[in-house]
Amino acid sequence: MFRRLLPLRRCLSTSTSSSATPTLYSSGTTPVSILSWGRGASGQLGGGKEERRLYPSPVAHLSLPDPAPVLSPTPGRLPDAAAAGTAAGAVEVGISCGLFHSAVVVDGGAWVWGKGDGGRLGLGDESSAFVPRHNPNLSELRVLALGGIHSAALTASGEVFTWGYGGFGALGHYVYHRELLPRKVNGPWEGKISHIATSGAHTAAITDSGELYTWGRDEGDGRLGLGSGGGPGEAGSLSVPSKVNTLPVSVAAVACGGFFTMALTSDGQLWSWGDEGVVLSWGHGGHGQLGHPTLQNHRVPLAIKALSEERIVYIACGGSTSAAISEKGDLYMWGNARDCQLGVPGLPEIQPLPVKVNFLTDGDEDLGPHRVISVAIGASHAMCLVSRQQNEK
Repeated sequence: MFRRLLPLRRCLSTSTSSSATPTLYSSGTTPVSILSWGRGASGQLGGGKEERRLYPSPVAHLSLPDPAPVLSPTPGRLPDAAAAGTAAGAVEVGISCGLFHSAVVVDGGAWVWGKGDGGRLGLGDESSAFVPRHNPNLSELRVLALGGIHSAALTASGEVFTWGYGGFGALGHYVYHRELLPRKVNGPWEGKISHIATSGAHTAAITDSGELYTWGRDEGDGRLGLGSGGGPGEAGSLSVPSKVNTLPVSVAAVACGGFFTMALTSDGQLWSWGDEGVVLSWGHGGHGQLGHPTLQNHRVPLAIKALSEERIVYIACGGSTSAAISEKGDLYMWGNARDCQLGVPGLPEIQPLPVKVNFLTDGDEDLGPHRVISVAIGASHAMCLVSRQQNEK
């Protein structure tokens, strides 16, 4: 399952810093760019140095075979929009941000960069990487979800693997444990896992029947969504995956923040809690990351109403920041803006309601407007995939 190298004829992996933006993968002519912004003191921006980016800026390029990029079932994204990726010759691509590390998945393989202590990069050691580095220990991936000092992966066969430092049970093995290489999680669910997400110290997984399981840290803020009857175990932790019974409906996507969680039902519409099609959030709300007008905590899922005029197809959570992508490809962000991780300069440090992110054109008149197809958030940085079509002459 793991340690299968990608075909070298299709990928160009970088290991040294360069003034030019590298191309990590080339198997066609459709351009897709990886952009990052925020604070990158640990190399998580992928630019080869410690820096702060006020606006989304390129990290790497991909050349894909399909006119429309095919996204892997990334955390927070509705799976029905990714179902088209099974066509012959299609290449799936996805991104993820941990608190201080980042990754991109292309055609089942992965490139990782950022802080490496605890073994979070999955390279077999604790070294950091300031530019994208191909990981030979990962292959046949569908989802890669990066957390605090750990990471998680979902394979094409529906199995979950975790690695890194498992403080507070984030790996789903033991409360305090370290894994330098991927290790399978044996959960209590029946059937296969179709979707995963993770963040600072908790992890979530959705079964193919729509059941949600969570595990990891919960200090009474409600991030696991288990309510008052599903209290944490040793030292504020729950190392055994547990079903979230407080959800009365099946969910299709989930995203984990530092102290909170969001779930999305299958039709992607925003509605009041108890009907169908809601973007829901719960847990700690002190930095505005829940998307509600107040900064209160919420122990059970609550609907976000600020984007009621948009059909949301993708959600993402960071340490204390959140994001959503509309069906039209617009990016909205809210929460902690202290390190410019919302990509909109001039905001207050706490931005409780969603704001739209705009992109610089770089003077390239041959390309059309940016269409955001994926987004990921860390503790103080964010990253997105954008597609720009050639303008007709």
